[in-house]
Amino acid sequence: MKTSYKVAIIGSTGLVGRTVLKVLEEKNFTNCTYTLFSSKKSAGTKLQFLGQNYIIQELTEDSFNSHFDYAIFCAGGSVSEKFAPIAISKGCVVIDNSSAFRMDKDVPLVVPEVNPEKIFENKGIIANPNCSTIQAVVALKPLDDKYKIKRIVYSTYQAVSGAGKAGVEDLENGIKGLAPQKFPHPIYNNCLPHIDVFMPDGYTKEEYKMINETRKILNKPYLPITATCVRVPVKNCHSESINIEFRTNFDIYDVKMLLQNSPGIILVDDVEKNYYPLATKADGYDDVFVGRIRRDFSVPYGINLWVVADNLRKGAASNAVQILEKLVS
Repeated sequence: MKTSYKVAIIGSTGLVGRTVLKVLEEKNFTNCTYTLFSSKKSAGTKLQFLGQNYIIQELTEDSFNSHFDYAIFCAGGSVSEKFAPIAISKGCVVIDNSSAFRMDKDVPLVVPEVNPEKIFENKGIIANPNCSTIQAVVALKPLDDKYKIKRIVYSTYQAVSGAGKAGVEDLENGIKGLAPQKFPHPIYNNCLPHIDVFMPDGYTKEEYKMINETRKILNKPYLPITATCVRVPVKNCHSESINIEFRTNFDIYDVKMLLQNSPGIILVDDVEKNYYPLATKADGYDDVFVGRIRRDFSVPYGINLWVVADNLRKGAASNAVQILEKLVS
């Protein structure tokens, strides 16, 4: 077994890329040698990482001639579509944060708490799911295992950091009264029921990501799911209302205990003390926070959950690093 691995971080100067580096530092992931890549615009700049100064390299078609073992891509779908096949052709296993390969039937879509076995079924690429999908399925998987999910209704409240640096700048500039550059309307003091592009049927691409990715990860290709995804004026951490209909009955206390004892979940549920998941409390953590657990009396076996997680960490960077951990272990 190798004791040291060569790892490339693609898009290392973006929000997700920088968070990947932060998570690697926190985990003291020192059994790898790293090369940091970005676009030509950021190439040549220096970045402090693991106690060293790294010079950012420009990503080119020759970059993978150095024969990396693994690469974490954090630079968007067009970059992944162009460069991931090149990396794979050189023997590199790619962990991709973009949506480019998620629905490819030959590409495993992985959340380590949910389907870690899929990691080793890869043919050179492992896809990181959408940020809003990741936190949802961490909560859904143990419930599906025990009660069998019949239907899901998603309503999301997604932070501006999910739209990258430009999204954060729109919120900050909006506070100053400046016009938006990223979003079609001001996000400050506003909620936009519009994430990614609209499809011909009126749903957004983000909503379809949640629907299709949940089905793939849970291995339920025909599971009825609907979604409404909303951008809210919160800097970081996505919040979700998840309405679930089960096929069997349940006890609320048992549901809470099941979630509390499931990997990657912190139960925050004591309404008498105003104790429930908050974006401000989830910021900086890799766990998924679940609360406001209550029966939905409109259907025989329905339940409501409130699910909050750091979209830059568990929703992207930390999930990718968890996959890397599994690969090198």
